[in-house]
Amino acid sequence: MNPIFLLLGALSAMLGVGLGAFGAHGLKTIISPELLAVYQTGVTYQMWHALGLIGLALIQPQAPDSKLLKWSGWLMFVGILLFSGSLYLLALLNLKWLGMITPIGGVCFLTAWFLITLFATQHIRHSDHNNRNK
Repeated sequence: MNPIFLLLGALSAMLGVGLGAFGAHGLKTIISPELLAVYQTGVTYQMWHALGLIGLALIQPQAPDSKLLKWSGWLMFVGILLFSGSLYLLALLNLKWLGMITPIGGVCFLTAWFLITLFATQHIRHSDHNNRNK
């Protein structure tokens, strides 16, 4: 298991729960409903990708040297920072220019999932090849 992705995933999930609670209870009367929705989108994507990091930590022992899985994990983490982080700051500070950073985080997320798809495809081909040669 890759302990760094497990740690980053667990910390991201813990922060996601805390930030979600803060948004639901602390920000409800402070920011507009539109900005609260932006904030909540950040929380949602953070939580899903925190679980993605934990999942990566659990499957990485199947291929401990896989560059695809390592890159995927780092891209997920950077995606959390850029995508969710920019949405939190945009909602809290109402700085519209931060919205230009959000898509970069989204591309990190998409690329991470694409790399996992490549890893799975390679793993399936390798398994099929081994099964045919038995």
